[in-house]
Amino acid sequence: MTRTPTVVISFKDMPVHEEARDALHLACGRLGEEFPEITRIEVAVSADGAGHAAHGHVTGRETDVAAQAQAMEPRQAAQRLIEALERQLRKSHEKRIFVARREAQLENRRKRS
Repeated sequence: MTRTPTVVISFKDMPVHEEARDALHLACGRLGEEFPEITRIEVAVSADGAGHAAHGHVTGRETDVAAQAQAMEPRQAAQRLIEALERQLRKSHEKRIFVARREAQLENRRKRS
């Protein structure tokens, strides 16, 4: 059974941008499918002086990553944010997997010696 993470999207100091919100919901759902340890994704999109900024925070079991991105359009900022979060999640996920594998390999070597 796949449990979807809680997704919180907010638009600060700007009206809700439906296209960006829908894209974020879809992308967050895909992240939840790929990384089942995720329990909550928070995204804030805001207008800044030169365009738009997006800030995101992902939490879950042994997971706590944050990222930010900027672009001229809200949807572009949201897409860049999701890409940055995915890179960080993948890095964190692989680090946990490979650390466990290395520890197991070291333990096997010690048993053989």
